[in-house]
Amino acid sequence: MQVIDIAPFAARRARLLDTMRAAGGGIAIIPTAAERPRNRDTHFPYRHDSYAYYVSAFTEPEAVTLLIAGAESKSILFCRPKHEEREIWDGFRHGPEAARAAFGYDEAWSIEEFDSRLPALMAGQANLFYALGFDAAFDARVTHALNTVRNMARSGLSAPAVIRDARALLDPMRVVKDESEIAIMRAAAAISTEAHKRAMRATRPGRHEYEIEAELLHEFRRGGSEYPAYTSIIAGGGNACVLHYVLNNAVLKDGDLLLIDAGCELASYASDITRTFPVNGRFSGPQRDLYELVLAAQAAAVAMTRPGAPYNLPHEAAVRVLAQGMLDLGLLKGSLDAAIELGDKREGGYFRFYMHRTGHWLGLDVHDAGDYKHGDTWLPLAPGNMVTVEPGIYVRPAADVDERFWNIGIRIEDDALVTTDGCELITANCPKSVTDIEAWMRA
Repeated sequence: MQVIDIAPFAARRARLLDTMRAAGGGIAIIPTAAERPRNRDTHFPYRHDSYAYYVSAFTEPEAVTLLIAGAESKSILFCRPKHEEREIWDGFRHGPEAARAAFGYDEAWSIEEFDSRLPALMAGQANLFYALGFDAAFDARVTHALNTVRNMARSGLSAPAVIRDARALLDPMRVVKDESEIAIMRAAAAISTEAHKRAMRATRPGRHEYEIEAELLHEFRRGGSEYPAYTSIIAGGGNACVLHYVLNNAVLKDGDLLLIDAGCELASYASDITRTFPVNGRFSGPQRDLYELVLAAQAAAVAMTRPGAPYNLPHEAAVRVLAQGMLDLGLLKGSLDAAIELGDKREGGYFRFYMHRTGHWLGLDVHDAGDYKHGDTWLPLAPGNMVTVEPGIYVRPAADVDERFWNIGIRIEDDALVTTDGCELITANCPKSVTDIEAWMRA
């Protein structure tokens, strides 16, 4: 069993309880993910729910964290009971008593008692903090308990009058990483960096995309990662112009670029790196022109990734550089302001060749929890935020596009930790400049 420092998780529960009290108190119910059947008699590999893990560190299925914020606060874990036969088949279970001690809860009970105990725990609470609508089967259990309490009104018991989404309280916490999270994400970034370097070295004309994917997976697991953070994109040639290409079965061709968007998950935290490089180890002139443009756009976005900056500012900086480059290379016509203003209009707008955002939150989920805007206002970046910075350019064949650029898809992505005075690219050791990539592939 992996030894985990439970102090950060206990601190998160305490902070959530404080937030609940400030909102009037109540009960929070945070279940983990259900196991999903893959076919008749097997399941998909189990992965716990990120919200549940964030406050518990508990990774077993069929678990629920329950927090009560009132005159006296309480943390309760419901989990699977010890079961010798099931442990022979499926592996170790903590059981309630061992889980209570190991994960720092006030109480722990068998999940088999959850439905019978929940009404009494819910009674008298002002608010119910629960993500209603996310899991229909679990919703039914919670609403049954809620109705049970409501039906006991003549006994003087009151049910929560307000249901609030627990995720809305947890999202602002998850957006700002603590020291333990940052340390894990640095380690994940290091593993993924080595995987990308291995993939570059293994790439040559005639190999299949899936062979390069195998190199990545080997390095992920060798480094201690449990599995990829998401389905890897290994896209050669024109496949790189498909943003979420995952077939990974084409033959790599001499003269093409290979775009790899892949990252490992380590101790439940994601990394996310994209590199684009020539299959034969040498950029052609048109490939270099577009690559240097995307690299310049990323540098502009990185410069704007700093505390206090509105979240959208890095994207706007990248778009401006990309649009100007598209004009310079003849991909667009007209003025820079028009190319930006037209945006997602196919005729004349930059969106024709760059159709996604420049980044996203990163953490327990590769597209991590947290708002980006409140109303019409972009949220400001803050120290402890972890974001990706990933501009790109994707040129599909078209009659009005210079044939030299056809089927070139480029994305460059790094993971950025917002610091007190800027940001740190924690994936910076992965070769990125034209010179570094070509030298690494020749070595």
